[in-house]
Amino acid sequence: MVTSMTGYGKAVDQLSDKKITIEIRTLNSKNLDLNIRISSLFRQQELPLRQLVAKYLSRGKVDFSVHIEQTGIAATSKLNLEVVEGYMKQMAQLDGVSYDSPEHKLQLLEMATRFPDVFSQESKEVAKEDVAVIQQVALKAIAAVNDFRKEEGNVLEIEFNKRITNIKVLLSQVIEEDKERLASVRTRLEKAVSDLKESVDQNRFEQELIYYLEKYDITEEKVRLENHLNYFIETMGITESQGKKLAFICQEIGREVNTIGSKANDASMQQLVVQMKDELEKIKEQLLNVL
Repeated sequence: MVTSMTGYGKAVDQLSDKKITIEIRTLNSKNLDLNIRISSLFRQQELPLRQLVAKYLSRGKVDFSVHIEQTGIAATSKLNLEVVEGYMKQMAQLDGVSYDSPEHKLQLLEMATRFPDVFSQESKEVAKEDVAVIQQVALKAIAAVNDFRKEEGNVLEIEFNKRITNIKVLLSQVIEEDKERLASVRTRLEKAVSDLKESVDQNRFEQELIYYLEKYDITEEKVRLENHLNYFIETMGITESQGKKLAFICQEIGREVNTIGSKANDASMQQLVVQMKDELEKIKEQLLNVL
């Protein structure tokens, strides 16, 4: 099955004293490019979360955000008086005002409390229960991302099947064109020689003609191209998404299409080749998003 690397997942859990929200956004990337944002209080959980994400999201650019909103009693913070006083004294020196003046002191206090580190949470220890909940919420968010990726992958699979079918139809037209092509080339060459009104060694002419026609024979390319197209569809049916493998198959499809184009020596067949290349490019563009 085809799975997209583009996805979004969100999971929320409300505890008695806090609300934990985890959001995951994923985009395409050759390897796993993981960026985790989490509160400094829970920073020790970053490594376990990285390992968890790497286990279930093997590829893609992943933005993993953990939002922990304190509620209830545990949300109370206390003012760090030493930090506040330090800020006030520094600002008084910078402004050249008296720190002991009641009027200035009120203004300095108002400015000092705007700094984020003047408030500190009373509890610095992370409860084991919180760690377990974060892991559970992370698993729910990852599951949501994977569901999203599968849905996107289903859309991509429909698109790929459509494009591969179009190439197959064009290939069948190439096969029909090819039935008369070599005979037409042979007729043109024989006419060109007869127009010279010069006697030629017929055996030598036949040998050269056969050599010339062999250079334009695309029998092997037609067979290989059809096999590659079938292999692409077969690979899409594998349980695990095979983005890199499908990309390799696309390269082989492109190689055969290009060879047919270079050997065609026929305007109508070259037009069909251009259409096949156009369909293949559309597949390649979408393959960048496949896991």
